[in-house]
Amino acid sequence: MYTTNRIRRVALVSAAAAVLAVTASACSGSDSDKSNSANTTAAAPPAAPSSAAGDTTNASAPFGPACAGVPKDGAGSFDGMAKDPVATAASHNPALSTLVTAVTKAGLVDTLNSASNITVFAPTNDAFAKIPKADLDKVLNDKATLTKILTYHVVGQPLTPNQLSSGTFPTLEKQSLSTKGSGESYKVNDTANVVCGNVKTANANVYIVDTVLMPPVS
Repeated sequence: MYTTNRIRRVALVSAAAAVLAVTASACSGSDSDKSNSANTTAAAPPAAPSSAAGDTTNASAPFGPACAGVPKDGAGSFDGMAKDPVATAASHNPALSTLVTAVTKAGLVDTLNSASNITVFAPTNDAFAKIPKADLDKVLNDKATLTKILTYHVVGQPLTPNQLSSGTFPTLEKQSLSTKGSGESYKVNDTANVVCGNVKTANANVYIVDTVLMPPVS
């Protein structure tokens, strides 16, 4: 009897020890999982900022090397030109004085100022200077030819820089011009470079160019 009782006590002790071992193992595994989970969470990289939040591009801003020559304030500044219709706005920009003279001689001031939502490719004084003086004087004194050339610089819709990347657009002269480029570099008819683009006036979007555009011979 004594031997039997002793065997039973040993068996109970062994069983209890086994239960404790299993319980301890389970608790240890749970704590380890929690620890691993905490470590994983701590080590996770921060979420990347959205492209919208990081995009600082101002799609409506003027661009191009000649924009640096635009007055910082007054009627000839970007803010000033935005308040006036296009022919009046151009008259406040010293770099466009020859264009303004041409528009006045052609009698197009009121036409351009009263138009709505147009795009004007405006040649600089240097662009007109590329034309031999005798030829330029002849054109400036030929109203029909001058009107044909000037209206070829006007598109009857507002064009964004994105639209200039590759496009063909009808002009007020009734023939089309073409544009191509990207970023801040655009060409018109493969000959004229946009040197200051996306300039806003009260009724037009203006792209200042370094070459006078000549309409195709019809």
